[in-house]
Amino acid sequence: MSVTITNSSYAGEFAGKYLAASLLAAKTIDDGAITVLPNIKYKAAMKVGTFANLVKGAECDFQPNASTLTLTEKILTPKELQVNLDICKKTLHEDWEAAQMGYSAFDNLPPLFSDFVIARVAAEVASATETSIWSGTDGADDFDGFDALLTADGGADVTAGTVTSANVVTELGNIVYAIPSGVYGAEDLKIFVSQNIFKAYVRALGGFAATNSGVDAQSHMWYQGGAVSFDGVDLYPTSGLAANTAIAARTSNLFFGTGLLDDRNQVRVIDMAENDGSQNVRIVMRYTAGVQYGVRGDIVLYS
Repeated sequence: MSVTITNSSYAGEFAGKYLAASLLAAKTIDDGAITVLPNIKYKAAMKVGTFANLVKGAECDFQPNASTLTLTEKILTPKELQVNLDICKKTLHEDWEAAQMGYSAFDNLPPLFSDFVIARVAAEVASATETSIWSGTDGADDFDGFDALLTADGGADVTAGTVTSANVVTELGNIVYAIPSGVYGAEDLKIFVSQNIFKAYVRALGGFAATNSGVDAQSHMWYQGGAVSFDGVDLYPTSGLAANTAIAARTSNLFFGTGLLDDRNQVRVIDMAENDGSQNVRIVMRYTAGVQYGVRGDIVLYS
């Protein structure tokens, strides 16, 4: 399917850059907030083992423990995804970059436009990946995210409400109370929260419209974009989670799987003029992606 390009008017010389709306990035992956498993060609099996009755009183002789090891298996199967765009260079003739295409009837794709398309496609894929990691539903164009996987395996551990600055401390407290004692205090433990929960918490820490209140008596001027924690647990805001949703888990218990890591950063721009004589340019991107968790009992879903 061809891409529709809306030509814009421009008075003066070419400014040398394009403006685009701010896009989400696959921040969760780039920040290392979850564990990345690369080089998965088809699927990966993750063994999860738990012992029972492992420790016993000491004796002089070796006595095998009457303990049991229970092994379970979690499967991570990255889904194949793609981007296929088709741009006709003729649609750019009346655009204010036309001169950069050359004066020959055999047009060249404007180099700055090519750079723009590549950057924009990569950013859009990052946005879609971030959303799928947390809120994907295994539709035709995404993969099951953590919310869907955890919901299918036990449902919400804490029932969510509509979070505001007035109740956010109580709601986050309910999540912390539900974190297993063996997990609470782990160095890589995080509470992944939706944007509205994070905003409500930032507002609450600024005080409730009172002058010289909140953190360091700075009122709502206190937050400068740094790290935020609650009861000793780091909060990690992500645009991928739906409103009023949170997941408390360790980085080492959440996994993102893909083929080659660089695949999601490679966009091919193919000028079809040399192949079929057309004025079409094709943008092609192929990659695989999927998520899975390890131990369900170590995760708290607020949903």
